[in-house]
Amino acid sequence: MDSIYRFNAQLASGENFSLESLQGKTALIVNIASKCNFSVQMASLEKLYQEYKQQGFTVLGFACNQFGHNEPLEGNELKAFYQQHFDVSFPIFNKVLVNGPDAHPLFNYLKCHTRGIAQNRAIKWNFTKFLINSEGQLVARYAPRTKPETLKMVIESNLNDETGLIQCAKV
Repeated sequence: MDSIYRFNAQLASGENFSLESLQGKTALIVNIASKCNFSVQMASLEKLYQEYKQQGFTVLGFACNQFGHNEPLEGNELKAFYQQHFDVSFPIFNKVLVNGPDAHPLFNYLKCHTRGIAQNRAIKWNFTKFLINSEGQLVARYAPRTKPETLKMVIESNLNDETGLIQCAKV
C-alpha cells in the first residue's frame, strides 16, 4: 500500500527523520514560513497538536522559501523562532522546495495524490495543509486560508476511524 512512510526529511536540528516513525498516527503536514502573514496559524497548529497528541496526532512543519521569500531562517534558527514566537513543540523541518524539479519527494507524493485550487496540483502558497491518516495515506488537502481550528472534526474522525478507510474532504 502506497504511503508517506517511504520518505525521510531533515529536521531543523539537522537530524534525519523517517516518516515511517509516524505509523499508526494521524498527521497534518504543513509548508510553513516565518515571515508569511499566515504564520499566525502556528499558534493554532500547536493548539491542535497539544489537544490531540495523546490520541496519536502530530503536526509536521516544513519550512519553505518558495513563496514571496517568506522564510529567511535556516536550521536551528527555524526551531528557535517558532518556539519563541508560537511556543511550537511539534517537529519543524529544514527548508524544502514544494514545487518544481527539485521539490522534496514527500511533496511530490502529496501533490500527485490530490489537487488544490482550480484542480491544480501545484502548491500555491505557504500553509497548505495535508491530512494523513494512521495508514500513512493522504486524506485531504486544505488551502492556506483554512484555519487549523476548523479541521478539528476531520482530525477527530480520522483519530476515531478504526476501519482504515480514507475519508476525503475537498476544500
